[in-house]
Amino acid sequence: MSRDDFNASRRSFLGVLAGACAVAAAPVYANTPGFLRGAGNVRRIRMRNARTGEALDTVYFADGRYIPEAMTEISFFMRDWRQNVVRQYHPTNVDIMATTQRMLDTTEPYLVISGYRTPQTNRMLRGAARESYHMRAMAADVRMQSRSVSQVARAAVACRAGGVGTYTRSNFVHMDCGPVRTWGR
Repeated sequence: MSRDDFNASRRSFLGVLAGACAVAAAPVYANTPGFLRGAGNVRRIRMRNARTGEALDTVYFADGRYIPEAMTEISFFMRDWRQNVVRQYHPTNVDIMATTQRMLDTTEPYLVISGYRTPQTNRMLRGAARESYHMRAMAADVRMQSRSVSQVARAAVACRAGGVGTYTRSNFVHMDCGPVRTWGR
C-alpha cells in the first residue's frame, strides 16, 4: 500500500465530514461506524508516550477487521505506566484518535500523556474524575507539537463519537469513547 493510500485528499475529507454532519442527530454510537467507513479500510495510529519515551506507529485495522497483534501492542503502549498494568484498550477510542489524527492531515504522532489508569493511579491525580473513562481503558489525554489544543479538540469533536475535553492551560486534549459531550476551553 502506498503512502498516498494513507493520506486523505481535501475533497474526500470534506465528503466524510459532510456525511458525518448528516447523521449528527443519530444515536451516539451510530455516528462512529459511518464516519470511520469514510476514513478508509486501513486505519493507522501514530503515538509517542511522554512518560516512557516509547513510540508506536502501526496499522491496527485492515480488510474490515482489527488486527489482534496491533491491538495488543496498543494496549501495552496505553498501559498504566505508574503501576505497570495493562488492560485491553478499547478499539473505538483508537478509531476516534486515528480519525482525528487523519483529519488534522499530519503524520506527526500524538504525544500521549495518559491512557489507561488503574483506580489507584486515578485517585492520586488531582482533578481526575472519580468515574474516569481512563479506568475503563476508553480514554486518552494527548497533544501535538504542530497543532494547537483547540485544533486537535475541534477535529475530535467533528467525529461526534465520544467525549472531548479541552485543557488549554495544561496543553492537552482528552478523547474518550463514552457519550458525546464536550467540556473545557
